[in-house]
Amino acid sequence: MKFIVDAQLPVRLARFLESAGYDTIHTKDLPNKNATSDTEINAISMRDNRVVITKDSDFLNSFLTIKEPYKLLLITTGNINNLELETLFTANLQSLAELFNNHSYIEITHDSIIVHM
Repeated sequence: MKFIVDAQLPVRLARFLESAGYDTIHTKDLPNKNATSDTEINAISMRDNRVVITKDSDFLNSFLTIKEPYKLLLITTGNINNLELETLFTANLQSLAELFNNHSYIEITHDSIIVHM
């Protein structure tokens, strides 16, 4: 599974996912860095079959209307520090990977994973 981590999430999350063995890029890794447009991120996601990890509801809107990005992980924790975010992913990464085998839109909160059909 491959990921692209959106600008409002820390580079630390992308590096954590890389260290867990996942092909991951952060928008800061792209030529336009965090100024990369949502359209461009969607195009990369579609081209490379990457799950977009974001807090941005604009990606949800495009997913629901035009089925882009390829797959979506929406983080709805509100403000969360980097350590809490990493702990959340540590506890749920295996489940998320398994769920993305059969689902395209998943939401993660402080205490649950919600699979949207």
